[in-house]
Amino acid sequence: MSVIIFADQFQGKIKKSALEAVQYGAKVAQQTGTSATAVVLGEVGAEELALLGQYGAQKVLHAADARLNEPEAGVAAKVMAEAVAKENAAIIIFSHNFSGRAIAPQLSANLKAGLVAGAISLPDTSNGFVVKKNVFSGKAFANVNITSEKKIVSVLPNTFSLEAGSGTATVEAFSPAINNTDFRIKVVKAETITGEVPLTEAEIVVSGGRGLKGPENWGMVEDLAHALGAATACSRPVADSGWRPHHEHVGQTGFTVRPNLYVAIGISGAIQHLAGVNGSKVIVVVNKDPEAPFFKAADYGIVGDAFEIVPKLTEAVKKYKGN
Repeated sequence: MSVIIFADQFQGKIKKSALEAVQYGAKVAQQTGTSATAVVLGEVGAEELALLGQYGAQKVLHAADARLNEPEAGVAAKVMAEAVAKENAAIIIFSHNFSGRAIAPQLSANLKAGLVAGAISLPDTSNGFVVKKNVFSGKAFANVNITSEKKIVSVLPNTFSLEAGSGTATVEAFSPAINNTDFRIKVVKAETITGEVPLTEAEIVVSGGRGLKGPENWGMVEDLAHALGAATACSRPVADSGWRPHHEHVGQTGFTVRPNLYVAIGISGAIQHLAGVNGSKVIVVVNKDPEAPFFKAADYGIVGDAFEIVPKLTEAVKKYKGN
């Protein structure tokens, strides 16, 4: 018996959120006295597979099928069900990222397994299998007891710090019983968004709002982000106005981020925006309006003109880093 972890990859690289899920699954395996087995779909090199051992996986099932490089959710759920049966697993772990949110519910239905989506703590196994998660846009917590025989948990990204160890994992070739008729979606065009730091996995995010007055002023947000090694983001009005692409929109109707540091520049902090960022460990707000709601949620606030403050902040960061 083992704990099964879905370790997703993109273009041959294991995602940071997948490593978080593997580390979480390994700790659950320790709690329950079982072993941790990661499942990797698609073409991935040996070095990437070796990373999984460093984060606690004892075994890796690698389905090196090119058709699974970017599998649709239904196919991935079928493969995971076969892996669960092969390993006689009772606990299945996903990251609560795009892949996990698509695959885990389908696998839950297939296996008649209870699912807790967006876990923020290890399960309490002292009296059942109780998992803590955020509810009401992060305003409260729920402790959910999974009572089914099969249990599925997806882990909220950036909740647990990664701690690489010296462990190794045995890699085993895995050939799931799938055929071309299982694939029902045909991709006719793919546009890959490129950037220095993926927004959903960034540990630092610099975000801008309507206070920047126009897209021509976005350079100072990018300069600060570059100095910090951060991803850039924006509020919904900025994306809706076409100043920035929608894949940078964070908030209740956009991405949810949980970085170590979130810097908000010229954003008032409406409740819809806060819902997407209030899991951040430290929030810094720059706004000329001292009554901006965001200051109530901020750990640090600067009241003043962003056009004067942000360039000085960027220079201070560069000086501190010796750039």
